[in-house]
Amino acid sequence: MMAGILSKTESVCPDCLVRIPAVRVLEGEDVFLEKTCLQHGTFRTILWRGLPAFSSWVRPKKPSFPKNPFTEIKQGCPYDCGLCPEHQQQSCCVLLEVTQRCDLHCPVCFADAGHSPPPDLTISEIAAWYERLLAAGGPFNVQLSGGEPCVRDDLPEIIQLGHFYGFTFFQLNTNGLRIAHDASYLAKLKAAGLSTVFLQFDGTNDTIYKNIRGRELLEKKMAVIRRCVEMGIGVVLVPTLVPGVNTNDIGNILRLALAYMPAVRGVHFQPISYFGRYPTDPTDEARITIPEIIRAIGAQTDGIFQSSAFCPPGGENAQCSFHGNFVLMPDGALKALTRHKGESCCQPSEAAQGAVRSREFVAEHWASPASPTSLPVINGPSFGEWDVFLERTRTHTFCVSGMAFQDAWTLDLDRLRDCYIHTASPDGRLVPFCAYNLTDRNGRSLYRKTYETHPA
Repeated sequence: MMAGILSKTESVCPDCLVRIPAVRVLEGEDVFLEKTCLQHGTFRTILWRGLPAFSSWVRPKKPSFPKNPFTEIKQGCPYDCGLCPEHQQQSCCVLLEVTQRCDLHCPVCFADAGHSPPPDLTISEIAAWYERLLAAGGPFNVQLSGGEPCVRDDLPEIIQLGHFYGFTFFQLNTNGLRIAHDASYLAKLKAAGLSTVFLQFDGTNDTIYKNIRGRELLEKKMAVIRRCVEMGIGVVLVPTLVPGVNTNDIGNILRLALAYMPAVRGVHFQPISYFGRYPTDPTDEARITIPEIIRAIGAQTDGIFQSSAFCPPGGENAQCSFHGNFVLMPDGALKALTRHKGESCCQPSEAAQGAVRSREFVAEHWASPASPTSLPVINGPSFGEWDVFLERTRTHTFCVSGMAFQDAWTLDLDRLRDCYIHTASPDGRLVPFCAYNLTDRNGRSLYRKTYETHPA
């Protein structure tokens, strides 16, 4: 099939981060982003490979602009993030990077953590950030991130402080090393009000960990899962997918996760993006796209997870992610609660409603499930198998999702304006995740490590 331009957008040059025109080009069932910098030449990068079709993933939305933008429009996207008045989506969750220290030095790290880290935010500075988030329209879901947040002894106090300010959902983004050997630390986090553990989990064998993380880690990862099971804390497994390293392990990861339900609430796949710290400049062969992950899930699980169950997102830009929700029945069968309906002909949805629904869904389904004996259906009139299904939807739901973050080669400013995952920058701004972590091929950043002051 001849190449054809699907639509126009804007991006940046991977060499100089200057904003440049870009087009989405369809070739057969694949979609590429093409762009030309007058100084550094033309770049062409794969965005989408195969089915489900790119066109079936379109979900138009009515913009929802920030209630209280913190920055003015001076240079335009992506240089005025803060959020600026032209950002088209409210915050769903906010990453609060409580430290840049880390107890690993992974070859792959979006934050380039552990490399000349600045001092940790103080408790008073974090309190100022909670107040800042309320001024932005919060409370939002909070992701405690870094670096490795568990290197801080006072993380339980940070969670307690957030609850004081009215924040109710706290997700811990962690490599799990401290939790693996310090059960009392996890107990303190739970007592403080931790909602869920977002566990870096790249595969089911140590060859994978040695390649991506630089050392054998599987035993420690399994120890974290067992501790979460024992303490009744919800855990989501988060694999960074690297072609040729762990993309053939997708089915094994899902089977392991199912074996530890309902404490393991799901798996959230993150195809590798090339910003921060990574080994070499990316080629198209070094990328895996959303449709490829969906197809691999079906093929590697022998159809236990049907590809038709996976849908575009309702909150962020449709090309950013996918999700499928399932319920595990007592006989071991998985019933899909979602289904992809194909080509979209509906009216644009409200972006603000999508952000709220996503925030509520994560808070409900990624945390530890309710006890079956506490459910109202137990004492109500019986409807046979329907009763069982309703009960299991509250206690044994399982979420499979994925998020395709953008780097300097794939950045699409239409997608960036729709972002609802924002990072709290120490200088007082709320910056879309992909803009905050964006680096050129020489490691120069637009936002990360460019700040000089903390919020007052």
